[in-house]
Amino acid sequence: MTDAPKGPVMFALDDTDAQSPSTAPPVPDLETPAAPAAMQQAAAMAAGRPNRLARWFWGLLTSIIVFFAGIAAWDFVTGLIARAPVLGWIATGLVALFCLVLLLITVRELAAFGRLRRVDRIQSGAAEALADGSLAAARITAAQIDALYRSRDDTRWGREAFAERQTDIFDADGLLGLAETTILAPLDARARAEVEAATRQVATVTAIVPLALADVITALTANMRMIRRVAEIYGGRSGTLGSWRLTRQVLSHLVATGAVAVGDDLISSVAGGGVLSKVSRRFGEGIINGALTARVGVAAMEVCRPLPFVAERKPRITSLVQRSLTGLFSATKG
Repeated sequence: MTDAPKGPVMFALDDTDAQSPSTAPPVPDLETPAAPAAMQQAAAMAAGRPNRLARWFWGLLTSIIVFFAGIAAWDFVTGLIARAPVLGWIATGLVALFCLVLLLITVRELAAFGRLRRVDRIQSGAAEALADGSLAAARITAAQIDALYRSRDDTRWGREAFAERQTDIFDADGLLGLAETTILAPLDARARAEVEAATRQVATVTAIVPLALADVITALTANMRMIRRVAEIYGGRSGTLGSWRLTRQVLSHLVATGAVAVGDDLISSVAGGGVLSKVSRRFGEGIINGALTARVGVAAMEVCRPLPFVAERKPRITSLVQRSLTGLFSATKG
């Protein structure tokens, strides 16, 4: 029996099975995906439309409740008149006053819808005048803008300046640009202040309040209030139903165009959101919700403004968020 040779022994290996750090599969990410920002959830909630079956259901349910409530009120009043005429006539007067208040509310809501349609007509006329370059159409649009703000003292100086200089301009772009810089510029400053205030509120509540759904509710209410105030600045009070219609119009536009989603470039340019979200998750979410609120505010300005941003520069999201957060930090230090 011979002894086996001593020394190193070589084994042939298949090169295809060799592993190296460069060819190793990546380590799976075990973290759960982040939930959508509160403003995205609020926008989806407000912009979503129920299906036709749900509309019929709620419409019929409301009609049945109103019908039976009316019959019950009628039977109660007539029976009370038969038993105690004085009390019956008092109840009749109260019901009549209630119906009168409902009528006044209806008239106010119809007037609010009329103001919104008036602004829509001015926007359409301005777009056609700019597209065609028609000076006559531009003069008609400028006259409509002057009539829209004729009863408001905060636009008197701008309207007087526009009236003095409009005869020197002979092109549509210049005429509407003059109306934009003289009449609408002060209103733009007030609208930007409202957007910054809403952005500050949403960012603060998201970063500080740890309660579930508190950021979603705050984002929805703050944005609805911001849209209503922006509409009041540009075209007068929009009413309850008009405000809801305007809110859905703005948020539906944002959801349809994808503008409600926020990108990493915006967050990084505002405050280094990638780093801040790792240091404090709530603070990072506050920055994101504030930026999305600012986007909704700019969209509301574009929807409610009688003229598009041509001569004046459209507000930038980054500057709005920076100004709102700077005011927040200054107030905190004070």
